[in-house]
Amino acid sequence: MKKSNIALRLGLTVLFIVLSVYYLYPTFHYSDLKKQQTSEISNLARTISVPQSDLIRAVVEGRDNDVMDMIDNSAALDDASKKVAEDKAHVLLGEFADKLDKNHAKALKLGLDLQGGMRLVLEVDLVQLMRQLAKNPDARFDTLLVELSRRLKDPNMDFDQAVLEVFEGAGVQMTRYFQETQASDRQVLAYLDKEADDAISRSLEIMRNRVDQFGVAEPSIVRQGKRRIVLELPGVQDPERARSLIGQTALLEFKLLVESATAQTVLENIDKTLRRAKGLNQDSLATVDSLAMLNKAATEADSTKQAPIAKDKIVDANKIFGEETEKGTLGEDTSLVVAEGMVSEHPFYALLRNIGDEIAVVKQNRRAVEVILAKPEIRKAIPSDLEFLWSNELIDGPDGKQYWNLFLVKSAPELTGKYLTSADVQIGSGGNSPGREGQPVVSLAMSRQGGQIFSRITGANVGRKLAIVLDKHVYMAPVIKVKIPDGRAIIEGSKDMDEAKDLSIVLRAGSLPAPVEIIEEQTVGPSLGSDSIQKGSLSGILSFILIAGFMIWYYKFAGLIADLALVLNMVFMIAVLAGFQATLTLPGIAGIILTIGMAVDANVLIYERIREELRTGKTVRAAIDAGYHRATITILDAQITTIISGIVLYQFGTGSIKGFALTLIIGIVVSLYTSIISSRLIFDMYTQKFAPKKLSI
Repeated sequence: MKKSNIALRLGLTVLFIVLSVYYLYPTFHYSDLKKQQTSEISNLARTISVPQSDLIRAVVEGRDNDVMDMIDNSAALDDASKKVAEDKAHVLLGEFADKLDKNHAKALKLGLDLQGGMRLVLEVDLVQLMRQLAKNPDARFDTLLVELSRRLKDPNMDFDQAVLEVFEGAGVQMTRYFQETQASDRQVLAYLDKEADDAISRSLEIMRNRVDQFGVAEPSIVRQGKRRIVLELPGVQDPERARSLIGQTALLEFKLLVESATAQTVLENIDKTLRRAKGLNQDSLATVDSLAMLNKAATEADSTKQAPIAKDKIVDANKIFGEETEKGTLGEDTSLVVAEGMVSEHPFYALLRNIGDEIAVVKQNRRAVEVILAKPEIRKAIPSDLEFLWSNELIDGPDGKQYWNLFLVKSAPELTGKYLTSADVQIGSGGNSPGREGQPVVSLAMSRQGGQIFSRITGANVGRKLAIVLDKHVYMAPVIKVKIPDGRAIIEGSKDMDEAKDLSIVLRAGSLPAPVEIIEEQTVGPSLGSDSIQKGSLSGILSFILIAGFMIWYYKFAGLIADLALVLNMVFMIAVLAGFQATLTLPGIAGIILTIGMAVDANVLIYERIREELRTGKTVRAAIDAGYHRATITILDAQITTIISGIVLYQFGTGSIKGFALTLIIGIVVSLYTSIISSRLIFDMYTQKFAPKKLSI
């Protein structure tokens, strides 16, 4: 063997070892830094007497102000101790955090199944998208969409086929609701297809923006079929918060509340329609002049007007809906809180209250009010340009009960979120948010055009209420006191800083073009992920020990050389994964373990060839040369076919299959080098140094 060939192989092997150390160092260093961070946070939490979990979350999320507030508010520290604690916190949040970020960016990433997290399968509601795209929708169109929704509950149902079958089955031309009248159903279907594809593409991008701002490392967001999106969020430890963030449509609208007289008329029309349905004589009944009467006590009632009294009474829903009420419509509990003496003559008013200057509904009555408002005859009694919206959260009433506010607003928004340029979390003060001092609020800023529109709206409606509506829920409805020329607004009502931050994220990322529904959810806890790592590592170590032991027992000294090449194979393989920023998953570990067995398979072929050559009487060096030369073609043939299989798996597989295929391909390529080049290098150096007459093989 020429010395130049040995030098080349030695140089390449040393280079690969150096590169492996370079790419693997951040992974091991990051692990050490994480342990050190946990220890430092634990010590600091004990010092300032706060729950360790709260402090870890604040530090990891980079909430500097929250950490400093914990220290400032600690009763366990004097001024000098607070200064020391603040210095430690500054190091954790500054220099130490920078080191962690730098090493994490280069470290080998762990998948969802190894570090815990969430996997969500989302389905874009294309039926609602059709509703948004339709022109002149009517009751018949709503019926068609209900049937379409029923068919699409089958995950295997094709969207195009379902739409075509529903409209053709009903004998309705699709041009009645979509595109121009001269278009064919197929052309309309192509238009809907294009809009649906665009909606899902935009949803993917918005999801990525939200997840990035949420702070998830190495998320996986991919499209699945025509209607679905699959998200994998490694490391997420608050599933409820992530679920809310991902699923929120974030349609921001500014809508004017109707005048009180108009609202009164609409409510009376609803009440009259219900009375008519119950067969009551309209003329014999007293007119309810104001919802404020519902708050009067029985002794305060004005007998000359026969005003209804406000004493609460529990009744069964059948008192309002009749015996024909479909079972399950109102849930298991069909009891309602009504104003005593009103339910027979004023069935709708009996469910309502007036708290302050807003219409309110007892928490227990909400479903009943929704059922009433959804009735076809009631929908006709409500002007088409008006709609009822619920508040986003419950309020506490003066009687100790919890209520939902019910707002009557104009259907057409005065302004939408498309003009929004920024949404930032602030702490409320007396200036920007009276009554919310110290509470988190979301500050909105609009574009120049949006600011001009907002200025015109507020200037023309001073004294009226403007509802800030997000996803069809009213967050607040402040009175417009003066014209607002700068296009700025405040959204109050967030329970805590996390909720305010999530709201600002979805507003900045933009609204989804169509609602999404979470149809499948899997949560992997960190302990389960840690258990998977331990078992995977144990499997790898055990397989290595068994294979290494067998090689030494069967091939003696040559087996030891194969084991050294196997160690290099594992080091190189993991270094390649780290170098390419790949994500290691449990199936990936399975691929690594499989590669360990396949790596020594090449050495087995080589060694058997060397044995045959030695039996013919060749010298050790000649037998080694011939063995490697003759076995290489066979090894390449077997491994290349396996690589092709791996490429096919990676190309057409999803999720865990791709992880397995990737590690398998990398492992095979690396094993070709270590089995043919590295082990040959050790043999050449050994024979050149000692010139043995016999070889233990």
